Amino acid sequence: MTAVGGRTAARIVAGSVLVSGVLAAVPGVAFAHGIGGSSKTVGGFVWLGTTHMLAGWDHLLFVGGVLLLAGTVRRAAKLISLFALGHSITLFTATVAEWQVNPVLVDIVVALSLVFVGVVGLIGRPKDWTWFAAAVFGFGLIHGLGLSTRLQELGLPSEGLIPRVLAFNVGVEIGQLLAVVGMYLLGRVIGRYAQSLREPRWSHGTLVVVGLVAATVLAVIGEDTQPRPTAEAFGNCQFSNRTETYEASDGHPSKDFFEPTEKVPPKTFGHILGDGFVIVHYQPTLTAEQVAQLRMYVTDPAAGRVAGGPVPGQQEAVKAVNAYHTLKCSSFDLAAVKQFATSWFDDPRSKPIE
Repeated sequence: MTAVGGRTAARIVAGSVLVSGVLAAVPGVAFAHGIGGSSKTVGGFVWLGTTHMLAGWDHLLFVGGVLLLAGTVRRAAKLISLFALGHSITLFTATVAEWQVNPVLVDIVVALSLVFVGVVGLIGRPKDWTWFAAAVFGFGLIHGLGLSTRLQELGLPSEGLIPRVLAFNVGVEIGQLLAVVGMYLLGRVIGRYAQSLREPRWSHGTLVVVGLVAATVLAVIGEDTQPRPTAEAFGNCQFSNRTETYEASDGHPSKDFFEPTEKVPPKTFGHILGDGFVIVHYQPTLTAEQVAQLRMYVTDPAAGRVAGGPVPGQQEAVKAVNAYHTLKCSSFDLAAVKQFATSWFDDPRSKPIE
């Protein structure tokens, strides 16, 4: 196995470090660890895992930092395998056991893992790699807890849970592999045309800065910007984690509000759910006045990203859903729906990443 020199390895992550170093300073991106959308099929969960990993800049920077520090392909493969094993163990175990942790705290630790790798790189490659390998495995366990908590917030069905979790994990590994290949190819291009980016210490230092900035942003505004509404905030309506699943498509619905006699294309609602929308399902038997009030709210540009449509046979008069939560109202309560939407739009996870 040929050695990957410091300059060559630096190419692998230099481009991604440069871009992500700027993005990490933006609070909306600091919270870009949510999982949008859902799926009723096992194959759909492979796609969810792949796209989530490709959007997880902090996870990918950690992997890139380990690659940069490893120095040889053999050692890099061993370290990344340990990391993958760690997050696979906790992703599966925590999801099946329904363990949930504070995702903000996990994201802070993930950000600090970038600092760890960067500092080790600035000091110099370890002479004994055992302790570093153990640290990589430990960070993998923590990453997996975060992945599990986000996955559970999607609303997983009780039947077919294990195949879906395994499929999601397969998607995560596919996304990780694609990202590593992409970083390598991009690094080769940048290393050829931007010689200054070939300096490993520059990349290690940037990892430290990115990790510190992201951890600070999360620690300072994390809890404040992720509102956790109480049941009292919604009157007699019930607020809970989302359990509904939707099939996703590539398109948006033809309009924002569907009348009681119209049929909603189900896959289009699944698509916009991943874009941070609030979906309002209502009984077609609502009074004409109630439907008019709901129509006026949904179609008002000031309401934000809201869509609504009838669901024949729905038990609740109104049910509102976002990517993570559900509001169920036994009687028509537009004020509670508006509060539910407002709370969601104040959450950075509702912001689509451009």
